[in-house]
Amino acid sequence: MARTLINVPPTAKRGEVIEIKALISHPMETGFRPGSDGALIPRDIIHRFACTYNGEEVFSADLFPAITANPFLTFTTVAEESGEIALSWADDRGKTQTETVKITVE
Repeated sequence: MARTLINVPPTAKRGEVIEIKALISHPMETGFRPGSDGALIPRDIIHRFACTYNGEEVFSADLFPAITANPFLTFTTVAEESGEIALSWADDRGKTQTETVKITVE
């Protein structure tokens, strides 16, 4: 599993715009870089990222080889109710990961 840092405010007021930040530890190999033996290192990038808030998708992105290693994503949504924010992604090797955080809306 990739090491991930997620920053979501633990509490928010109803209707407040909140910022969600995610830093994902991933090499994001483009498939164009030669390894020490001269052969190309196989492509391995995170190609899909999505965020759900209580099961409803609030943000998604398709990523491409031009994205840097250890991608950092930041986006906003409106705090509507207390619940769970889930961040999910999938890479070229078929690995998927989901991380969840709780938010309390007052």
